[in-house]
Amino acid sequence: MMKILIVSDTHRKNDLYVQLCERLAPLDMVIHCGDIEGSEYIINEAARCPVKMVSGNCDFFSDIPADIEFNIGRYKIWLTHGHNYYVSMGNEILKDEAKSRGIDIVMYGHTHKPVIEQDDTLTVINPGSLTYPRQEGRKPTYIIMTVDDDGEAHFELKFCS
Repeated sequence: MMKILIVSDTHRKNDLYVQLCERLAPLDMVIHCGDIEGSEYIINEAARCPVKMVSGNCDFFSDIPADIEFNIGRYKIWLTHGHNYYVSMGNEILKDEAKSRGIDIVMYGHTHKPVIEQDDTLTVINPGSLTYPRQEGRKPTYIIMTVDDDGEAHFELKFCS
């Protein structure tokens, strides 16, 4: 069984992220969907496991890649912040691009609103924001991805109190 923490849009306010890493340890991976704002070292150190991260629209002068593709088990993952795919207007362009790339799971941020959408060919994940949530109720959110012993991925949206 794998346990993966998916976060986004921490905007250099990392206290809640660090607390989550401590509380959820041990983690097998952390995925950050961008807008880190120079906190790469803290994100990596607190995780105590491999970290995948991309730059967001607020990550000026960052050498973090804008998007990456990698595998988790049998799943092909595409990680991007999403702003280059106009996700503030909806995620259809992002989904079309993911399908054209042969992606199984696309993860993005930018909107500060959580999303878990699954259909027969694609899973779309946005963990929302730990720092500046914008969904109704405005509670910080993150997603826990687990991969069970049969290799199946599961996603659970979590709210911080």
